[in-house]
Amino acid sequence: MSYVIDLSKVNLSNMDIVGGKNASTGEMIQHLMSMGIKTPGGFATTTEAFNIFLAQKQLDLKIHSLLSTIKATDIKTLTRASNQIQRWIIATPFFPEFESEVAMAYKKLRAPSVAVRSSATTEDLANASFAGAQRTLLNVKGLQNLLKAIKLVYASLYTSRAISYRGNGFGKEPCSLSVGVQPMIRSDKGTSGVMFTLDTESGFDKVILINATYGLGESIVQGIVNPDEYVVYKPALQNERLSILQRKLGEKAVKMVYTSSSNLEKSIRKMRVSPRDQQSFCLSDKEIQLLARQALIIEKHYGKQMDIEWAKDGLTGQIYIVQARPETVISQMNEEQGIERYSLSNKTNILAKGQSIGQRIGKGNAKVILDPKKMHMIKPGDVLVTDMTDPDWEPVMKLASAIVTNRGGRTCHAAIIARELGVPAVVGCGNVTSSIKNNSPVTVSCAEGEIGYIYEGDIPFSIKKISVRDLPNLPVKICMNIGNPEKAFVSQSLPNHGVGLARLEFIIGTMIGIHPNAALNFHKLDKSLKQAIASKIRGYKNPVEFYIEKLREGISVISAAFYPKEVIFRFSDFKTNEYANLIGGHLYEPAEENPMIGFRGASRYRDERFKKCFELECKAFKRVRNEMGLDNAQLMVPFVRTVNELRQVMELIEGYGLKRGENGLKIYMMCEIPSNVILASEFLKYVDGFSIGSNDLTQLTLGLDRDSNIVAHLFDERNEAVKKMLHNVIAECNKQKKYIGICGQGPSDHPDFAEWLMHEGIQCMSLNPDTVIETWLMLAGKR
Repeated sequence: MSYVIDLSKVNLSNMDIVGGKNASTGEMIQHLMSMGIKTPGGFATTTEAFNIFLAQKQLDLKIHSLLSTIKATDIKTLTRASNQIQRWIIATPFFPEFESEVAMAYKKLRAPSVAVRSSATTEDLANASFAGAQRTLLNVKGLQNLLKAIKLVYASLYTSRAISYRGNGFGKEPCSLSVGVQPMIRSDKGTSGVMFTLDTESGFDKVILINATYGLGESIVQGIVNPDEYVVYKPALQNERLSILQRKLGEKAVKMVYTSSSNLEKSIRKMRVSPRDQQSFCLSDKEIQLLARQALIIEKHYGKQMDIEWAKDGLTGQIYIVQARPETVISQMNEEQGIERYSLSNKTNILAKGQSIGQRIGKGNAKVILDPKKMHMIKPGDVLVTDMTDPDWEPVMKLASAIVTNRGGRTCHAAIIARELGVPAVVGCGNVTSSIKNNSPVTVSCAEGEIGYIYEGDIPFSIKKISVRDLPNLPVKICMNIGNPEKAFVSQSLPNHGVGLARLEFIIGTMIGIHPNAALNFHKLDKSLKQAIASKIRGYKNPVEFYIEKLREGISVISAAFYPKEVIFRFSDFKTNEYANLIGGHLYEPAEENPMIGFRGASRYRDERFKKCFELECKAFKRVRNEMGLDNAQLMVPFVRTVNELRQVMELIEGYGLKRGENGLKIYMMCEIPSNVILASEFLKYVDGFSIGSNDLTQLTLGLDRDSNIVAHLFDERNEAVKKMLHNVIAECNKQKKYIGICGQGPSDHPDFAEWLMHEGIQCMSLNPDTVIETWLMLAGKR
């Protein structure tokens, strides 16, 4: 009987012999190395060896007897039982045949140091990841240390976290254990991380999410660092185009590296990352796309979405796939059950914010716990607030109504377990353990996009269950208004015909934050402004490239989310007071008494003071359409006062390389000024159609400022004068067979107004995402 087997001799059919993790590694060695997937070799101890080990002196019966007397929810009793079982295992010797086979396999490996990982028969299955439940030991040197490490991995099957995890409904079937032994990749001198072949929050499966950091990947999994994050678009990658949708720079303040110690507990250590490296992306674009291509190969072979660990050897520059397992949370969700939408009734003071995990809301008394030994203080319904979690925390994580951590990213331990448990979590908050008072009531919201918020107090919230099955056909297209790229992947799962209005203002105001003229004239700015801008553009070549690339990233995320459906992007429509709030904006913006009808829209683009700024927007669109192939991104010009102004702007756009009609490019115009309606036939000569901005059109038709509390009560898109305007422009566009849609707030707020527009023959209504289903069903009943 063999107790050790080479990983190249096993595959997915051998899970009962070497467990899920080792079987998957062998599968890649056998089938994917010829396709460019580099996987460390090595060997595995068999599950039979583990079972024989436990059978010595009936240790397995003693363990079973003890476990039958405890409940996984009784943390103190569970901990005592766990400690006792682990002491029994450590005290039990290996049988000689096993030690001999391990010694021979280790000698054959000829590795200076090895990684020793668990591989349970209930681990890395298609319906449960069993994430991090057992122990991993890295940089293990020497045969005696290897045997000790194997014993520690055996014992880790009975840590309180592992027992609790199995008792939570994952892997209740009998569990046996294999141990994988592989040469260490020198990622301590390089980089490492994890990647998923779908977006881990929304389930959008056209992207690959990559997290990366310096040193060993354990720092990501354990939540020690906030890593860099990259999102890659699969179709562009497959077509060999620019495929990186988005880059987010993580702080990467520390890294985990090898030590020279032979002590298993001191084989790795943390060290500070230099400020220069913290402020740089740790992967090049070439490396990002190489990793993404490997993810595609693995996903295709396994036929399902995957969770993959990778490491780059800092000595050779080679990238290795260390592990690959099925993604087991988002991909298992049944869309046919509909969609849940959580929303707060109001908002209070924000205590902290970070990366949101899940799309839910939780609330309760905050339990600020920094010492794992005090985790028993968590009661059902509490909000767990801590520095970071590791597998030791799992027994109490399922008791919490929400989880909040100082450190970690979307693929850290806290994030993975929170998703599996269905508990909202906000990770990477920075200093949340000092900003939240222990036992104070808090509300944790992960329902507002990629940023999660911790609010002061107990805030009521509602849960709306939306069915998305079999919506009836309508004579009008139902599109969405999207401003925040972070909500695009979630919103695309709702029934829709595309995006009728995608605003650049959110991208510029939040993702960029710099006035475009300040970026263009960076060398002329004073020291304080240069410092403020320099802190914003970390990881990018210069302020101008940062501005273009961040625009490109935001535009491409929304375009990719809805591809091939049309997405209409409106060029920036900030007013002077809004532009002045950007970094450096006060240097370039005039003071206006009424910015609402001042220096905005088309007038700004053709002005010498702003032409070069407008060119940056056009350059971003060219990259999206020409380099990424996202030709569903269409353009729209806002706030055009005269026909001549439109003609000049169209010439300017073409001069910047975006020619209407070329490669399917459509250019629309916002219809939001009475002159647009009165001279509709003249304006339509230069564009492909109109999108009605009912907010501004109502204001300018009725001559009021909706922001003035004195006259705001008169604002109503259903006013007969406004409806007369709308009737005329809808009729003219339909007569000329040009596009006519509406992207204002009116149809979202007023169902009767939406019904009237449908009967008037409008072609498209672009609504706020939260009103799409209700409006669709309402209109279906009014046909």
